[in-house]
Amino acid sequence: MRSTFHSLETVKRALFTQQAALSTTGQNIANANTAGYSRQIVNMQATRPIEAPGMTHSTIPGQLGTGVEFTSITRVREQFLDTQYRNQNMDTGNWTFQASALDKLEAIFNEPSDTGLRSLMDKFWTSWSDLSKDPENVTGRKIVRENALALADTFNLTSKQLSDMKSDLTANIGTKANQINTYLSNIADLNQQITRISAYGDNANDLMDQRDLLTDKLSQLVNITVTDSPQGYNISMGGVELLNGFNAATVDAAGLEAAFAGGNGGDLRSGEVYGMLVARDTYVTQYQQQLDTLANSLANGEFTVTLPAGTVLPNGITLDGVTYNDTNRKLASDLTVKIHGVNELHKLGYTMKDPVTTGVDFFTSKDGGPITAASLTLNKIIQDSPDAIATSMRTDGTPEKVVPGNNTLALIMSNLKDTKFTFVSPDGSTPVVGRGTIDDFYQSVIGQLGVQSENAQRQVENQNSLLANIDNQRQSVSGVSLDEEMSNLIKFQHAYSAAARAMTAYDEILDKVINGMGIVGR
Repeated sequence: MRSTFHSLETVKRALFTQQAALSTTGQNIANANTAGYSRQIVNMQATRPIEAPGMTHSTIPGQLGTGVEFTSITRVREQFLDTQYRNQNMDTGNWTFQASALDKLEAIFNEPSDTGLRSLMDKFWTSWSDLSKDPENVTGRKIVRENALALADTFNLTSKQLSDMKSDLTANIGTKANQINTYLSNIADLNQQITRISAYGDNANDLMDQRDLLTDKLSQLVNITVTDSPQGYNISMGGVELLNGFNAATVDAAGLEAAFAGGNGGDLRSGEVYGMLVARDTYVTQYQQQLDTLANSLANGEFTVTLPAGTVLPNGITLDGVTYNDTNRKLASDLTVKIHGVNELHKLGYTMKDPVTTGVDFFTSKDGGPITAASLTLNKIIQDSPDAIATSMRTDGTPEKVVPGNNTLALIMSNLKDTKFTFVSPDGSTPVVGRGTIDDFYQSVIGQLGVQSENAQRQVENQNSLLANIDNQRQSVSGVSLDEEMSNLIKFQHAYSAAARAMTAYDEILDKVINGMGIVGR
């Protein structure tokens, strides 16, 4: 014999379960555009059936159903796709920042352009060529001076911009370290909240979504490995533990730099912070060194030049181990010698001043140390008086006087544009490009920058494509589809309405049993 109210209880459970399903569907729809939200589903199962009640065991096959209930509300999430996404996110952060840094370096060098260093070097050599046509022309000398000043200023400015970029990157690494600490602290708090809620047998779906979103953001900054434990996520960076359940480590810029320097990338091998350190310690440092080498080689780099017969060398000067004095300083034939930069060449010539005055170092260092791109400057003597520019290499008569109109030095200077230098950095080391023209060296620097930038952009495009592909797969599993949710809404709504209609039918039946039966014959 069945219970009178059995059917009401069955329908009541159906109403409660379908109502929970409708509420969960509404939650999904409400968070369709929420970053990091995972679609939630209601897991339903038939409740435990019962034996039809009676004095003896029923002979009716099967058991009497008691309705439906939901066992849990869970989020739809694929851990494998999360791991894949984070792995690609690390590389995307790395290459995106490297590409951004290289793009800024291209803007600093600003080549090709009419205002870049190459254009100013061309103007510098051209002004010497123009001066050689009229070496006593005051205007021509001033033009050489102004072009030399502009060239030195551009070296100085470019070097300063590179130094500023390096400082900005260093400061940004500290900012990212603070950001990492914030993420780790928040994830640790979420671990604690999720563990506490899970202890009561509930699923902290929304909190787990927040934790995964923060972990995704963290993966863009540094390379991380995530493992799940009874106390929540454990996160490490290579061999360095960043988070152990409820306990988060404190990260600083010095620690990140130490991890980067651990050999072959060390524990830090990907992410935005890795890209920043590569940009600072490889790209910016490398181009600063090459720019310093270019500036020093212009002033002091070795090259070979042929001095024409009739040249009168300054008394007491030594070239290639030979000292020239009154007996041999006037060359009877062409002499091929090694000269060290514009500075030494300029000191072989004579100004137009009277008495005879030899040239001075054309370029000097602002701080008195080795010549670098930051310290390169035109000699103060030349800045104050363009008459100190040497153009002649011939003297005559007694007392000795400079031969008027001689342009030997100015002509040799103008030909240095096509002369091969041995490039030497301020510390005395020879770079990869050991010998070539000044223009060749600078072109190799700009060419290298262009290739590196192009490669970084290509890597960014590849990584963005891979990341988008994995994210699409993840969204197909965890994302909210409004079409699907609307279908579910209709499905659960119909189920709820049908259960409500069944409740009404049972209510009418019970009303008849209670109020309409057993009154005949009264």
